[in-house]
Amino acid sequence: MPEEIETAVDRVGSVSAHRYAEIVVELRELVKTASRILFQVGDYALEIEPMREHGGASADGPFTVKESLFRLSEDIGMSYYTVKQARQTASKWPKDRRVAEVSFTVHNILAAIADDEERFAAILTPPGQSRWTPDEAKRRTGRQVANPVTPQEKISAIHTLAKDEEVAATVTGDLLRRPAVVAQVKPEEKVRVAAELSREDDVAAAIAPDILRRPAVVAKVKAADKVKVVEELTRDESVATEVTTGLLRRPDVAFKAMGDDTARHQVNRAQVERGQQAREDFERNSPVAPAIRAIDRSMEFLDLVAACHSFVAASGRIVPGLRDRQLGDDERVILHENVARVRATLDWIETAVDTGKVDVDGELARLLQGE
Repeated sequence: MPEEIETAVDRVGSVSAHRYAEIVVELRELVKTASRILFQVGDYALEIEPMREHGGASADGPFTVKESLFRLSEDIGMSYYTVKQARQTASKWPKDRRVAEVSFTVHNILAAIADDEERFAAILTPPGQSRWTPDEAKRRTGRQVANPVTPQEKISAIHTLAKDEEVAATVTGDLLRRPAVVAQVKPEEKVRVAAELSREDDVAAAIAPDILRRPAVVAKVKAADKVKVVEELTRDESVATEVTTGLLRRPDVAFKAMGDDTARHQVNRAQVERGQQAREDFERNSPVAPAIRAIDRSMEFLDLVAACHSFVAASGRIVPGLRDRQLGDDERVILHENVARVRATLDWIETAVDTGKVDVDGELARLLQGE
């Protein structure tokens, strides 16, 4: 049983921890050898082509720097990139500043430190460990690590992997489906994301109804923006009709709306037109319309008789009060003008009764209007 526990716990891959330690020791020696070899390649490349200002040509020779290094790489069977990198790294690390226990790879990464003294000091002080690792060297020089540990390193790794737009779109969609992730996004970033995602009219149209059904959200919208939204949503006449009808059923809203002269005029005009339309439709389509028209004519006859009776009755009550009363000139003029209007109106009534014509000429119209 103890042996099984040791087998399950103290293993690295397919080997025991003890065997793994032996392999590490052997490989470290090989890495030292490989580092010496690569530095040697770099030193020889420097001898062939010393470092010079960027863009400088090869001195006193028919080859450019690239051509010389490419020829060297071909002749020794290594890649041009490896030879170029070895030359660059060797130029940053004089022989007396190289550390045998540190790999060529780490030397190459730390070569990015521009200041010589800072670079030479850095390689002697690994951060919190007994030896440098490639990832620690990358952290020291601000490069992306192979095995990200901190949140920022993981974020940087994700950004690197998501440079392709299709990959970024897929990752973003997956992340936005995780409520715990969305909850940590800053409000202003959520606004930006929502704005970008709803640029397409179809998407915006699908999202808007859900948002407008949330009272807490609508309550935060500015009054001016609410007005704009309602104006846009009610461009369709059927929608506008339904919304307006609902609003005018609210007493406070109706009262305030009728305070606007234009709105009140439009409502009154609409009522008149609706009444006329209803009457015209009734007269065209209703089977009882002829009977109603006959009744209307009877009502008009009765109204006219009543008007005459009212005039006669009022005159019989008022005229006797003028006995022994002397009217002034202005008063007599006014009464004569009104008597003329009454006489013209009586003539008009007689003509309408006898002929059925109710039109008035211009002179009569002016007289009736008091002109």
